[in-house]
Amino acid sequence: MKEFKISARFIARAAIIAAVYTGLTMTLQSISFGPIQFRLAEALTVLPFIDAAAVPGVALGCMFANLSSPFGLVDILGGSLITLVSAYLTYKAPNRYVALLPPIILNALGVPIYLAPAANMPYWLVALKVGLGQLVVIGLLGLPVLSLYQRIMSRFSIKD
Repeated sequence: MKEFKISARFIARAAIIAAVYTGLTMTLQSISFGPIQFRLAEALTVLPFIDAAAVPGVALGCMFANLSSPFGLVDILGGSLITLVSAYLTYKAPNRYVALLPPIILNALGVPIYLAPAANMPYWLVALKVGLGQLVVIGLLGLPVLSLYQRIMSRFSIKD
């Protein structure tokens, strides 16, 4: 069974993941926010499957990135909470393919709760657009990012 073992290395990995997530989102801000979004940093949301440090890493990265969101506090808190829950469920996933589902499904269903009224659009239309963006980013980049991260961790013998 997977367990959280917090160490200095764990904190460092979480911080690096948070920084990469934040940097990618802020660099690509024009496609990272709004009802139609292709947030490339979301490819990192599959990392909790192989590294528990990615659970707080992607949640904090989302929170820091959402500090620049045009939707304000609701996006900072809502997006971060959805990312935290999906990261935990990804961490608990039985295999790498199921691990792709929590960030896709939870973002598609959760983000429109606050984004649809803010964008003055119907919930299901925003859910479809956010879900499609998540599916494209995580579907195309999720497994390659996961494989690359796994190789990096094994090559450098990164363990807590």
